[in-house]
Amino acid sequence: MRSLQTIDRGSPVPTTTAIRPFSAIYPSLRDKRVIVTGGATGIGACLVERFADQGAHVGFVDIQADAAQRLVEMLGHAPHTPLFRLQDIADSAGLIACLHALIAELGGCDVLISNAASDQRHRIEAVTPDYWDERIAINLKHMFFAAQAVAPAMTAAGGGVVLNLGSISWHLGLEDLSVYQTAKAGAEGLTRSLARELGPTGIRVNTIIPGNVQTPRQMQLYTPGAESEIVAAQCIKHRLQPFDIAAMALFLASDDARCCTAHSYWVDGGWG
Repeated sequence: MRSLQTIDRGSPVPTTTAIRPFSAIYPSLRDKRVIVTGGATGIGACLVERFADQGAHVGFVDIQADAAQRLVEMLGHAPHTPLFRLQDIADSAGLIACLHALIAELGGCDVLISNAASDQRHRIEAVTPDYWDERIAINLKHMFFAAQAVAPAMTAAGGGVVLNLGSISWHLGLEDLSVYQTAKAGAEGLTRSLARELGPTGIRVNTIIPGNVQTPRQMQLYTPGAESEIVAAQCIKHRLQPFDIAAMALFLASDDARCCTAHSYWVDGGWG
């Protein structure tokens, strides 16, 4: 089977040798109904790929139609071909309707992964009220309404899993990301609240906190020298790949993690 991701186990700047490492299989994920937001590229695309390879029924939403279609075609080998729906996550009403339609088509929802986000850089003095609202909608608001949309189906099924993607950035206090970091800090608070309120119905809610993951997006932002500095700050001297985040998501979504909820799970190489 083809893989989207590459990994290098030693040097700060990875090679281009494509391999499929650490391919754990979770029997409990087979035939699960999984929905991923922002699933067309980067970490999201790897999440779609890895859950599809587990035999899950995967539906994903994104605004990047061409990339999403290429991903669907590439995953034609999977036991169940992923379903793609074009949807702007900042449109809350549209997102809710889209998720309800996906739930109906999938026959339910067992796992929701709120991955979609945008770490657009911004200076404090340049932030307007409209920009604030847009960034919060893209990076936090959709997580709540996506969880709200899938909760009834999960409750009816006797339980489910919600995974919110956080960020190491606000823990480090990075520059030029004040609104983004506010949203990502909120994602961890939202996880705690949802876990408490939805736990009695059998729904587990956790946050995954990635470090700096080498995606095409991040490679546009960092020079090789800057990437080397990131690796030097980590305890483990590997450049993080989307696969590393997906591996954590697979475990947390599986029955092996049945008592894991209300917490944040870091995958950062020991940077934070």
